[in-house]
Amino acid sequence: MERRGVIAAGNMLVDHVHHIVQWPERGWLAEIIQSERATGGAPLNVLLTLAKMHTGLPLQAVGLIGEDSDGDYIMAMLDQYHVNRQQVQRTSSAPTSMSQVMTDPSGQRTFFHSPAANRLLDLPSFDRLDPEMKIFHLGYLLLLDSLDQPDEEFGTRSARLLSQMRDRGYETSLDLVSRKGDPRYQPLVLPALRYVDYLVINELEAGEFSGLEMRDEADGPHLQHIAEAASQLLSAGVQKRVVIHCPEGAWGETPDEPGMWIPSQALTPDEIVGSVGAGDAFCAGFLYGCHEAWSLPESIRLAHACARASLLAANAIDGAKTLSELQASLQDEV
Repeated sequence: MERRGVIAAGNMLVDHVHHIVQWPERGWLAEIIQSERATGGAPLNVLLTLAKMHTGLPLQAVGLIGEDSDGDYIMAMLDQYHVNRQQVQRTSSAPTSMSQVMTDPSGQRTFFHSPAANRLLDLPSFDRLDPEMKIFHLGYLLLLDSLDQPDEEFGTRSARLLSQMRDRGYETSLDLVSRKGDPRYQPLVLPALRYVDYLVINELEAGEFSGLEMRDEADGPHLQHIAEAASQLLSAGVQKRVVIHCPEGAWGETPDEPGMWIPSQALTPDEIVGSVGAGDAFCAGFLYGCHEAWSLPESIRLAHACARASLLAANAIDGAKTLSELQASLQDEV
C-alpha cells in the first residue's frame, strides 16, 4: 500500500504574541498595542499549515505538553484541524513550553522562550506512530534537550531517532533552531544528517553550521556561500534535498541535480504583519511538494507562497491558505 501523510514531531509550544510600538532601550518601557495567543513550534506550525491547505493529507502530531491551560489550547487546536494527537503526551513534571514574542512595527520578532516540557521529549514517545504515514518531520534540533543528548552508537539521541524512522520506512525531514553563536551546531547536527532525506533551514542556521557569511556587504544573500553551505550539508549525508531559505529567496540542491536559486516575491515592510512561523510555513509547503513528488523548483515556489501568506498575519497560522489559493497566487506572479 502506498504510504501517505505527514508526521511532525518535536517542539510544541504556545506563542503569546505582543505587538509593541518600538523596541525599548534597556530599562525603559515599551507599549503593547495588541496581544494574542497562537500555537507555535515546528510540528504544530507545519501540521496546521498543511491542514489549512485542505488537501486531505493525513496528519499526526508527536510531542510533550504540560497539564495546564496552554496544553489544553494545543489539544483543542489539533482537534479543530483534525490532526491525529494520540501521540501528544501530557506531563505533570513541567508546564507547556511557551514563548513571549515581541513584534515591532517592521515585523521583526524577538522571542523570550521557556523550554519547559519540550526538554523532556525522548525516544519512548516515538514508539507507536502511524505506520502508513510517508514523511516524518523533526524540529527543532538544539532545542530538544533529551534528544540532543549524546549517544554512543549514533552520536546523538536525535540521530538514533531519525535512523529508527528511516528503518521504519518513513522519509525523514529535519529543521533546526536559529541560535547565534551556539557552538553545538556541528556536534549536534552533523550526526543526524546521514539519516535525513529533506533538510529545510534558513540562512542563519546554514551560516552557523558552515561558518560562512550568508549575507554580502550590501546585506543581500551571498549566493556563493549559500551554495557552498548546501554542498557541505549534502556531503555530510543529507540524502535527497537541501533547501536554505532567506527573505529574498531559497537555494535548493540535491545529490543528482545542480543547485538553483528560486527568488521569492518581495513584500514591503508595510505589508508584513509578523514573521512568526514563516519558516515553518515555508517548510510545510516544501514538504507537501516532496510528498507529492513535485520537482524541486515547484516545491520551493509553493514553500515561498506559504511563507508569504504567513507574513501577512501576526501569528504562525492565521495567514495559512488553501492549496488552490496558494496556486492561484503563484499564477498571479507569472
